[in-house]
Amino acid sequence: METSLASVMQTTPAVKSVQTLFDNWIDYIDAAPATAAAYTRAIRQFRNYLDLQGITAPQRADVLAFRESLKAAGRKPATVQAYIQSIRLFFQWTEQNGLYNNIAAHVKGAKLEQEHKRDYLTARQAGKLLISVDRSTIGGKRDYAILVTMLTSGLRTIEIVRADIGDMRTVADFLALYVQGKGREEKSEYVKIVEEAESAIREYLKARREQGGILQDTSPLFASVANRNCFKRLTTRSISRLVKKHLRDIGIDDRRHTAHSLRHTAATLNLLNGGTVEETQQLLRHSNINTTMIYSHALERAKNNSEKNIASAIFGKH
Repeated sequence: METSLASVMQTTPAVKSVQTLFDNWIDYIDAAPATAAAYTRAIRQFRNYLDLQGITAPQRADVLAFRESLKAAGRKPATVQAYIQSIRLFFQWTEQNGLYNNIAAHVKGAKLEQEHKRDYLTARQAGKLLISVDRSTIGGKRDYAILVTMLTSGLRTIEIVRADIGDMRTVADFLALYVQGKGREEKSEYVKIVEEAESAIREYLKARREQGGILQDTSPLFASVANRNCFKRLTTRSISRLVKKHLRDIGIDDRRHTAHSLRHTAATLNLLNGGTVEETQQLLRHSNINTTMIYSHALERAKNNSEKNIASAIFGKH
């Protein structure tokens, strides 16, 4: 007989509510704030679903039904996958601690397509994007420096946000920027700053100093120029907005071109211009080379001229 969550709340003195169960789980996995927030959203959605269905003792079929309800509601496969993964982890923990049977064991989430959801820019488009920036203002100087750095180094928005002035250091005979990558707790990896990016960054920092900005090692490398937040650290949202703004300025305004497209552009242009998959993996700091291989496979298909060959055979083209 399955143990209900309600009976757990009534018979386990240390656990008085589902929320307490969940809080204990978060403490157990020692999740980062962003991860904990994602888990919270997933479990809250599942609890709301159970409440609406009047289910007090959920079974495996209820987890499956919840998954299908997410799909029916038009949730993206990545969202469905994340929610089900959270539920699997939660019930794995409840079973390990004798609180509730693991009803979500081996429940699959959603099939994710192995392709990038964002498009990259061609070399011509990337050049056009940079030329379009008005660098006569401190805001324009900052935006240009951010864009050229992201395009040539493949940095994520969060890595731009976390970057401090003191993270720029000399390595061998080049300037490097040490970054705190995705899932990292320290700035243990670096990207090379090309001459064009270095010049843009130094031009921006000079203008910032001239406007009264205090430039210390712990100061954000890229800061806000808004009156109420002047010289304070940017957010990922503000960087996404400024990238979208400049993309729109050159006529690129669609959902598939975002700030993350600049990272895709760096990887793609590197591969197109002689960079190996291994070098691109190192550039992007992918822990698994299979992630980098997605770029390589996409380019291999782009170079495949099978359709043209077939058309030549049919229509007699040479």
